[in-house]
Amino acid sequence: MTSKPIVIFGETLIDDFPDQPVVGGAPFNVARTLGYFDCAPLMISRVGNDPTAALIRADMQRFKLVTSGLQTDPQHPTGRVKVTQEDQNNKATHHFEILNNQAYDHIDAQTAVLAMQQTCPLHHQGIFYFGTLAQRHATSRAALYNLLQQTRAVKYLDLNLRAMQYSLTSIEQSLQCADILKLNEEELQVLAEIYLNKIRQDANHQPDDTKLQVHASALIKLFDLQAILITLGEHGYAYLDKAGLYLRSATEPIQVQIVDTVGAGDAFSAIFLLGLQRDWPLAISLQRAHEFAAGICGVRGAVASDMAFYARWQQRWGAETPATIHHSGAGK
Repeated sequence: MTSKPIVIFGETLIDDFPDQPVVGGAPFNVARTLGYFDCAPLMISRVGNDPTAALIRADMQRFKLVTSGLQTDPQHPTGRVKVTQEDQNNKATHHFEILNNQAYDHIDAQTAVLAMQQTCPLHHQGIFYFGTLAQRHATSRAALYNLLQQTRAVKYLDLNLRAMQYSLTSIEQSLQCADILKLNEEELQVLAEIYLNKIRQDANHQPDDTKLQVHASALIKLFDLQAILITLGEHGYAYLDKAGLYLRSATEPIQVQIVDTVGAGDAFSAIFLLGLQRDWPLAISLQRAHEFAAGICGVRGAVASDMAFYARWQQRWGAETPATIHHSGAGK
């Protein structure tokens, strides 16, 4: 394992489309991308003792992921999301039903802690990624907070709010534990409405960029965060840290033929974490994360089926040096 191990906790599941099953789950998307780039992240999750679990295990092998953190549940099924398609005005609209009481809701705490300690003995020096969906059941929630209490790793929270799949308690507990918070613009607005009512009302009269900074700054102070990352779709990202450094992507969107936007935020997280692990300069990590996320929008699904997609990025970054990269944000 690297001297900066990455531990990823959360759901592994199958998106059950009408035509085929697709392996997914935000944490697993992050883990698979990091796996390609030889980060060997430890994915802590749970699958059922069923044929569907074989799809997840096959992807773990394909992306060179260690399997010591993947538990097998004898009673509950591998996580599934039922996807239905509705055609309106010659446009396909997908509806997602996240099934309850799945294997990833029952991650065992003792087994998870043992996997982290044995597979990542240097976990205190690394990064711990977690989200919110796998906290909806008390068992997995207890496992997560047991792990968080056991490590001094940098804790990266991908808020990833799914409708009807989180509680205000889980949000607040997560924010209290996090060092770095990653969320999108809509999720930032949700947090502002919950925690920053007066600040939110004042900031609403400011330009959008100022409003982002005001909300992010207030949340950093409220929850003692190191930094906040806000993904803004085609408009890139915004970054603010505890010291007041503000970085913003270029206003011109990256030109890409969009196939779908599934997994773009997960792709951003993966490459930002890759930069943390490899000690890339902050501006380079953000730029590469932004460009890679745009690239994922040009392929079908949250991870590419063709490994050549990743090889091109590996080759590109290997050819780049800090002197050849210009960051497009502005410090403040």
